[in-house]
Amino acid sequence: MNPYQPYSIFPLGDSALTIDFGNIINEDINQKVLRLFHHLKAIADETIIDLVPAYSSLTIYYDVVSFYSPEQTAFETMADRLEQLFSKASNINAQKTNFFEIPVCYSKKFAIDIEYLSEQSEIPVEEIIHIHTSKTYKVYMLGFLPGFTYMGKVDDRIAIERKPVPVKLFAGAVGIAGKQTGIYPVESPGGWQIIGRTPVKVFNKEDRNPVLFQPGDEIKFYPITEHEFENYQARRT
Repeated sequence: MNPYQPYSIFPLGDSALTIDFGNIINEDINQKVLRLFHHLKAIADETIIDLVPAYSSLTIYYDVVSFYSPEQTAFETMADRLEQLFSKASNINAQKTNFFEIPVCYSKKFAIDIEYLSEQSEIPVEEIIHIHTSKTYKVYMLGFLPGFTYMGKVDDRIAIERKPVPVKLFAGAVGIAGKQTGIYPVESPGGWQIIGRTPVKVFNKEDRNPVLFQPGDEIKFYPITEHEFENYQARRT
């Protein structure tokens, strides 16, 4: 039995397709997506332009000219390739992931929404911090901004809806939206409920590898004081 079933493949414009495994946040499904992503990345030739993994789907951008044929469309050719790959699914192995411990300052200076979360959840701020830092989170996908991390899942007790209107946020802001948690890589408007800020620079356009995290990585937060936050930033500059 093909372990990648069920799935659907559909065109996205005239030079891309999406493989969809179901519109759901599920770790097993996301693991399938990431295995396929890393496998295709490793064997990709000039016909594949880009690969974009998401929670439960993978989008492949390809070179239409390379696939020109009077018999079938570029989409049909690419879809056939994927079907052949799925028929040999045992060759798609898990990719080694990285583990990061990330400091976060949860003081009121940075945690602009933590008291609101405390009121909504009826949980003391100190307990929210404990809950948020007691779990290891998986990076399901990157998006929205360069290096923005969609991580999950947070404990149900601190899950909360995003803001109805985005506000200006600093780089390093750590937030929660629904059952997701994430880090804003750059200064940006954002609608996630902010519970802290990390001094770690998760995106640096000057670096050879500008994005610190990759899909599949695991992250665990630990609390630091404002003094430790300032000293961390000072050491980094």
